[in-house]
Amino acid sequence: MGLPRKALISLCATPYYHCVSRCVRRAFLCGWDERTRQCFEHRRQWIEDRLLALAQVFALDVCAYAVMSNHYHVVLHINSDRAAGWPMREVIERWHQLCKGSPLSQRFARSETLDAAELARLTELTEVWRARLLDISWFMRMLNESIAREANREDQCTGRFWEGRFKSQALLDERALAACLAYVDLNPVRAKMADRPEESAHTSVKQRIESARKGEQPQALFPFIGNPRKNTPEGLSFPLQDYLELVDWSGRRLHENKRGAIDDRLPQILERLQIDPQHWQYLNRNFESRFKSLVGAAHSVRRACEQLSKHWAQGIRDCERYLSPPPAS
Repeated sequence: MGLPRKALISLCATPYYHCVSRCVRRAFLCGWDERTRQCFEHRRQWIEDRLLALAQVFALDVCAYAVMSNHYHVVLHINSDRAAGWPMREVIERWHQLCKGSPLSQRFARSETLDAAELARLTELTEVWRARLLDISWFMRMLNESIAREANREDQCTGRFWEGRFKSQALLDERALAACLAYVDLNPVRAKMADRPEESAHTSVKQRIESARKGEQPQALFPFIGNPRKNTPEGLSFPLQDYLELVDWSGRRLHENKRGAIDDRLPQILERLQIDPQHWQYLNRNFESRFKSLVGAAHSVRRACEQLSKHWAQGIRDCERYLSPPPAS
């Protein structure tokens, strides 16, 4: 039996989460269906557009994503400080972009006068909405429901489009985060839908590479801000160039004729994260299948288990082997 989301998603453990949602039915509903010879490729753009649009409404940052033929991946960062700083009016305006709100919130948005009792009730309601705008489950719900409605309308049918529950993995430390980002960005290369990361349509790495060529970072994505330092701004604590080199190197290792080969010129980021190159290759192929709800060094997983009142975490032996730093010499 699956655990409730509140047992899997907790800011006490980490603000970073890898989420996967998969289609139901036999057809490839977001790509090319070999069985019916129909193309649903445009639906991948629907998902990408909606995903990035919702991130502008929620207090969630998109770190990485990949939209595949029958599922998609997204790595999200929960930005609780941003949500805490929103005044009541901004929370209401953001919620109204998703739902109608309530008669009280509609009156407030029109700048109508509310009495003290009405204002107190609206304040309570606003805090509920503020919490939802931080909630990954609400984000995934708003994303999946809108795509399902569009697809069912196009197919002239009813019924489920997505599996009932999305899968989530808590990324507890830098090693887990870096491994998951690369795993997500390399999905099309691993599936042989693209030869290179820069050719991977509907992925965050394609956006990052195109922006990097202009000396920029994409505004829709959580930025790379370099190695941790004093007064570090918000963002992913790796240099962008190092990460792109890592993804490029990893993608080359995924080709059939390169399987098992280790290049002498290893990306520096692997040294900083203290990840063995052979272990990194394993992570790039097996991150989703081998690791369960909590991912990170073994000590990080054990600490998160205590915080979440979990007695045991599946996959902790793989965390020990592949994501824990080597013992000090």
